[in-house]
Amino acid sequence: MTTHTTQQGTLLVLLAALVWSSGGVISRSIGLEDQWAVVAWRSLFAALFLLGFLGWRDGIKGSAQLFRSMGWAGLEVALCFAISTTCFVLAISYTSVANVLLIQAAAPLIAAFFAWIIFKESVPLATWLAIIGVVLGLVIMVSDSLGDDLSLLGNLFALALAFSFAGATVITRHYAHVRMTPAVATGVMMSGLFAAIMAHDFALSKADLGWLMAFGALNLGLGLALFVSGARLIPAALAALLSTLEPVLGPVWVWLFHHEVPSTATLIGGLVILMALLSNIVWQIYQQRRSPAPAN
Repeated sequence: MTTHTTQQGTLLVLLAALVWSSGGVISRSIGLEDQWAVVAWRSLFAALFLLGFLGWRDGIKGSAQLFRSMGWAGLEVALCFAISTTCFVLAISYTSVANVLLIQAAAPLIAAFFAWIIFKESVPLATWLAIIGVVLGLVIMVSDSLGDDLSLLGNLFALALAFSFAGATVITRHYAHVRMTPAVATGVMMSGLFAAIMAHDFALSKADLGWLMAFGALNLGLGLALFVSGARLIPAALAALLSTLEPVLGPVWVWLFHHEVPSTATLIGGLVILMALLSNIVWQIYQQRRSPAPAN
């Protein structure tokens, strides 16, 4: 893999994380109370964006061929993204944005664990120590909601989001030869169909229509297109680690625009998680610099 390819993948994943970090602000701006309807509308606009993107980039025939050739790996990624996109909206409706995004930050190390279990990729000791740190941070965060059934439910949705996102990351990297944009489009359509069955009230105000278009087409659709395009070019753990820009920035945007202040347990647990992740990143950079340059 060339340095240029790695840099390109890194940039795409970072841009995806930046786009995704707006999700909490947009979600808090939507007045529609039926969260299943929110998932359905968001998935619709995301699917339209992704299908339009595929048509523009590959043409109708080329896009149809990509859908046919994505295989079981694509269907697995589609299922993972269907779960993660649904759980994001549901989690935010039951707990704080900071809780959701900081729990989601565990995805990089869950991805490393999955890669070890499923594909027998080696996991260094430093990564195992970081996993322990993330688990400790999650315990601290969840302890704050043990007496609140709604917050606990929101945290559980956030955990499901982290696990499904990690699964999608590992599969995307392991099958790097498969273009996963059709899989992502399939995933949001699966999510939207299920949500439409569960929803009861689809009525929208003009303001909500605008927010939902941004929530679906830009926050979800554009973010997913950027991520799957970049994740296939870099290691799974690095892709998930770069995506932690989202949980770092997301709570800041919500605090600035909606004055939603995280709880003390969320701040402490989130700090533990971010320190574990940053320590792992610094260690990886150190190891890469120590590695001898390849012979010409």
